[in-house]
Formats: sequence, C-alpha cells, structure tokens
Amino acid sequence: MRIETIYRYPVKGLTAEALEDVTLVPGETLPEDRRFALAQGDAPFDLDAPAWLPKRHFGCLMVNARLALVHSAFDARSGELMLRLPDQPPLVASTRTEAGRTAIAAALTAFMGEEARGTPRFIEAPGHSFSDVAKKVVSIIGLSSLHALEQASGTALDPLRFRANVYVSGGRPWAEFDWIGQEIQLGQTKLRVVKRIVRCPATEVNPATGERDAKPPRWLRDHYGHADLGVYAEVIEGGRIAVGDALEALAPTG
Repeated sequence: MRIETIYRYPVKGLTAEALEDVTLVPGETLPEDRRFALAQGDAPFDLDAPAWLPKRHFGCLMVNARLALVHSAFDARSGELMLRLPDQPPLVASTRTEAGRTAIAAALTAFMGEEARGTPRFIEAPGHSFSDVAKKVVSIIGLSSLHALEQASGTALDPLRFRANVYVSGGRPWAEFDWIGQEIQLGQTKLRVVKRIVRCPATEVNPATGERDAKPPRWLRDHYGHADLGVYAEVIEGGRIAVGDALEALAPTG
C-alpha cells in the first residue's frame, strides 16, 4: 500500500490543507492538525485546563454543514489565517492576537447565523488537539475500502468527506480493520493502530457544495453492518512521511 494524499485540518471543521510530506512526532497529531476551533458560546471549554469535549461544542460539519463553504488557509510561520466566505472579501487575521481571534470568531459567527450559540470564541490551547477523539492520533483511510462503499451505494464520494490525515491505495477493502492493536510502518515512522473510526453525519456533507447529499453512515450499516471507515493510529516512532511512501502492516510481536 502507498500514501496517495496527506492532509491537515488546522481549524476544526474548516478546509483540508494538502501536504507533500510531514514529520511526525511520537504521541502527537500531524503538526497544526485541529490546532484551532470555534467554540460555541455555551461550550464549557477551559483554556487554562484544556480537556477533550465532544464535537457538538464546536463549529463542526456534523451540525454546521455551511462551514464547508468557508475556505481557509493557515500560515504556521506568521500565524495568519485567511478566510474566504461566500460573497465576501477575504479576511486575513492573526491567530496570535486577541484582535485577530476576535475578528475570525466574528466572521464565522455571522456566517453560521442561527446555528451559532451565544458568543462563540476562536480558540487555541497549546498542546491540545480539537480532535474527535481524546487521544492524539493520525487518521488513515484505505481507498480500497472507500471504493467498496462507493460500489455498494452506487454513489461517488469525495474522500475529503471523511477528513482523514492519510489516504492510502492498494490492498483489499477493509484490510485496515485487521491492524487494530498492531503496528504499521508508514514511511519512516511506526504507528500503532488503536481503533476504527465510526462515521457521523459530517460525512453527509458535500465538501464542495455544503449540501447534505449522501448518507455514508447509513450505507455502511446497510451494506456492512457497521458505520466504520478508516482507523486511528498513534505515532510511536517519529520521522518523515511523504506522498508515495509505503504503508506496511508489521507482524505482531510477542
């Protein structure tokens, strides 16, 4: 199997950013992945004691499909975030200043309209990941599994509906489920696969149109008896991964 694409998602719920290569660190996510989030005004997130919360407390595609129409780009060197909202001039603001974060929050809040609760905050908590799971993980999807779902449902599905970090080609459909609890070699790195990814209504949203025009969780249940696609893996040995690198499931030890 080989890596076809690598993505990070600097702001939870917003644009995927493609990478040609990236260096992974043990126990961490991809650099900048889910670094920021728009916390709803009633979210009990404490910046001084950051702890994992379910996605409904933040702007997310599961609840806020319109966010798919917001195009974003993050510059990690300058800390600037660019937002392109439909029918509006681009907004460029610093994520490192209170004024910049306030401007970003105001733009996203206005765009969300009645889906915004209270006064949302654009937030970052150093060392914290606004992932859908509490562990710091890398998400991996086998494209063979996605193609099997497409064939079963009779519907073409943009892989970005599933917002994974790494998409790999080759291998048989659903092979990645056999890796649970095992180690894999990915480029120069080694990861331990920890669990399957249960799919939610976020995957119903077309990333190009913001419309809910497909039912991947239902189709998975109807055709396969589960709602899972892809796996989460923890980085246990760091290093570089790049498009074209191989993924190899390692033999169980012990």
